[in-house]
Amino acid sequence: MTESTGTMETGGIFRLGIDVGSTTVKVVVVNPDTKEVLHSKYVRHNARQMETVCRLLEEMETEFPNQKFLTAVCGSGGKTIAEKLQVHYIQEVVANSAAVKELYPNVKTAVELGGQDAKVIFFYYDSQKEKLQTSDMRMNGSCAGGTGAFIDEVAALLNVETEQFDSLAKQGDTEYEISGRCGVFAKTDIQPLLIAGARKEDIALSTFHAIAKQTIGGLAQGLELKAPIIFEGGPLTFNRTLIRVFKERLHLDDTDIVIPKHPETIVAYGTAIALDQLFLHESISGNAGKLHELVERLHQPEPQETDRDGKEPPLFVSEDEKQNFLRRHAQEIMEVARPQIDGGELRVYLGIDSGSTTSKIVLLDENNQVVD
Repeated sequence: MTESTGTMETGGIFRLGIDVGSTTVKVVVVNPDTKEVLHSKYVRHNARQMETVCRLLEEMETEFPNQKFLTAVCGSGGKTIAEKLQVHYIQEVVANSAAVKELYPNVKTAVELGGQDAKVIFFYYDSQKEKLQTSDMRMNGSCAGGTGAFIDEVAALLNVETEQFDSLAKQGDTEYEISGRCGVFAKTDIQPLLIAGARKEDIALSTFHAIAKQTIGGLAQGLELKAPIIFEGGPLTFNRTLIRVFKERLHLDDTDIVIPKHPETIVAYGTAIALDQLFLHESISGNAGKLHELVERLHQPEPQETDRDGKEPPLFVSEDEKQNFLRRHAQEIMEVARPQIDGGELRVYLGIDSGSTTSKIVLLDENNQVVD
């Protein structure tokens, strides 16, 4: 997704917000005087975060060849890139709140779903300060349940493109009980449904219900999602049936929901405008730079730790240190007891760990020794 309103070559310094998420990179250029979006783009990075940021900046150079920018980065993959660019890193909840307060000061709740994270932010209006304030927030853990990656996993299981998932769910009319907490558990629920002949359309719709239930019940942790509610992030941009499901489950009407013009880039927008709110004490002109300067920083090789001769230091400074290391770690190597058995009985305990992406199985004998 790209939006631009022209180069607007002025003597001012524009604000550039870069949101580096788990699956996508978003960039937004803002005029600090008018808060107008001058340029925005949303692309999947396919696990090439640094390369994608570099490419987007290079593309922007043709549109803003001599313009200076004050830049900040947010997102789950943004901290390393912010250090590389030598710019500020802004926590994404702070950036999200800044955008909502600027654009939609009547909002009470923000629901933001990303590629592998989900957030609910709660707001209240401070009558003394006469502005919107953040009262609380909730964010998921390391599991991707209830996020865009969750939709990707189910789409792959149904053998459909992620881009077709919303149109598929739109045709569904039956809701099945599917776990929204974890992709592994969801697949465990879905496989029997497919075997029993359930329609893909109904499973897609049920997946959206699972996400809504996980957000409302699991993520909000008992706090009420009060209207007006703003829906943000890529999954809520490209899956409007998911918003319809939220409306049904929260008993909302059209006046209770807010859908921003570009919900997929709103956090990048907040990153750009938060610069002036968080770093007023700093010299703007001193920290501003042109796009080619940012690109050059990204191309700089990573510094390597070297000794005085310019060589990488050895792993061990002496042979004694190496032998001590080998002896110490030899004691930690687990000997696997493999009993010789052919058709008989093996008295063991079976432990199974089903995670979001892997399954681990261990057999222990009665002496707590690993068998397999």
